[in-house]
Amino acid sequence: MRETVHRHLGKVLTGAALAAAGTAAMVAVTLPGTAGADESGGAGGGTRAAGQAGQAGQGPDAAPPGVVEQAPAEEKQGTGRDPLTDDELRRVEKIAAAGRLSATARDVDGDRGPQRLSVDLAEPEAAEADDPNAPRRADVTFYDYGNDTLVTRTVNLRTGKVERTGAQRGVQPPPSRAENAEAARILIAVPLGAGLKADYKDATGKALTSPDQLELSGGIYEASPGAQPAVLDKCGVHRCVRLFSKVRNGPWIDTRDLVIDLSARKAAALDRG
Repeated sequence: MRETVHRHLGKVLTGAALAAAGTAAMVAVTLPGTAGADESGGAGGGTRAAGQAGQAGQGPDAAPPGVVEQAPAEEKQGTGRDPLTDDELRRVEKIAAAGRLSATARDVDGDRGPQRLSVDLAEPEAAEADDPNAPRRADVTFYDYGNDTLVTRTVNLRTGKVERTGAQRGVQPPPSRAENAEAARILIAVPLGAGLKADYKDATGKALTSPDQLELSGGIYEASPGAQPAVLDKCGVHRCVRLFSKVRNGPWIDTRDLVIDLSARKAAALDRG
């Protein structure tokens, strides 16, 4: 690896080393699985072995081949505490984002409309806890990059109406997949991303030009006075992300010391103590 690997933050690491070193520093990080690993001894190998055994046991008493049944079609509407169906997910997101929020909010790209973070089945009202016919509700969480506000709307699936709206500042849930991708896009475009691009080139022989070339997982970074450059002092009010970056079907690249402020669309390196 070239010496620039040690000067910059784009160090290629093993998955185990990166996960162990980064766990304590991240907030709500989920590492993607190691893709491209040799699976010859796993499920694929078992299938081949079973096929060979079946051929060896052919005969009048051989067991008939197994039959795989298709999964039942998903209902458009769930019941009780069943997980939200795809139809319900689409419906509540559209309802929750409608109105003034759709017109005035901005997503992570700066486009009109809020950035969706999550959609979850809401807990029943206290008076409805034992009612099997209680209406299903969904909590839809958005982030408005126009004013750095977390917005949660509760939609009644039976009536199709928004029953509650809450807004909070300084509350930062884990980043969504779209936000991780945008953080990587910003990093690739600025000089601070030179180490990441150099290490990607070392690992693959190709230029890194898009987040689609990486497997990404991120965590929220919140500022601690005196523990980072001043440009990151608003992190926590601003939405700031630290990334775990991995070459698709390849090694990890260390980007833990880089913070991307999605609200300001800037990147900075943490001060090393």
